Amino acid sequence: MQQAIADYHLDKENDWVAELQCGHFQHVRHQPPFINRPWVTTASGRDAMRGYLLTCKKCERDEPKDTRV
Repeated sequence: MQQAIADYHLDKENDWVAELQCGHFQHVRHQPPFINRPWVTTASGRDAMRGYLLTCKKCERDEPKDTRV
């Protein structure tokens, strides 16, 4: 199921996590050559991707919303 990026936060390891409109969280890492998301490395890049749709596997599995610890 496609869900829009609503916001971001850093996890304990300082990796960026997208907070999706559905209430689930999803890591958005830039680790070339395997994961190429250079936009996540800057505030302006992350801001530009707000509203971008990501596939939410947690919605597909009908999992409860995530919460920050």
